[in-house]
Amino acid sequence: MRQVTVLGSCGAYPEPGRACSGFLVEWDGFRLVLDLGYATLPRLLAHCPDGAVDAVVITHEHPDHCIDLHGLFRMRLYGGGDGSRVPLYCTPGVLTRLGGLEPDVDLRAVFDVHELPGTYRAGPFELSGVLLPHYVPNAGVRLQNDQVVLAYTGDTGPDPLLAELGRDSDLFIVEATDRKGEPQQLHRNLLASEEAGHWAAQAGARRLMLTHFWPGNDRAASAAAARSAFGGEVIIADEDLVVSLDPT
Repeated sequence: MRQVTVLGSCGAYPEPGRACSGFLVEWDGFRLVLDLGYATLPRLLAHCPDGAVDAVVITHEHPDHCIDLHGLFRMRLYGGGDGSRVPLYCTPGVLTRLGGLEPDVDLRAVFDVHELPGTYRAGPFELSGVLLPHYVPNAGVRLQNDQVVLAYTGDTGPDPLLAELGRDSDLFIVEATDRKGEPQQLHRNLLASEEAGHWAAQAGARRLMLTHFWPGNDRAASAAAARSAFGGEVIIADEDLVVSLDPT
């Protein structure tokens, strides 16, 4: 099985029936999670009973990207299992933010922590992270092997590094927040959908998945804006959507 499952697609807070940022990447039995925002853990458990994942990547410390990591921590800590630690790749602020929820138990009791940015071996993938502009340190993530390249921005403002992060990717998952007034900000920390399309085109990505939609936004309009700048396939991230990573 080689696929990505959308666990959550909302930015800031979840709309009814949805969840915030989260993706499950599966490759020949290896399971890696990209972000665990609000309401993603129950969806993850539907695919991975008992939280049986092989690695977790958290792009940054904002709760719409990391809060359900604490739920996974509690499940692994109190729910039994073999006691092995799960590799966790994250920016330093994630441990600080979540550690404040339960200061008596170190998250490192459950997770084997590796700091982003950096380059690591994660199962079948080379995992690399690059800092992208946001309100707090945020690491865009690239997973690759000799058959596939998957890239994910987390949250980001416009930056030429986006083209390198997604270079020649088979699937480029890009936030398309479209928050009102964001394009007029002096210092940019989020993207509009058309900008997501622009950077996917600059990267030479094969497919673009839009995610991190601001609650209440028209997702079809976001996709249309992205298509105005990107000629490849544009996918709208919807909860439980499964996207194949097999070469076509």
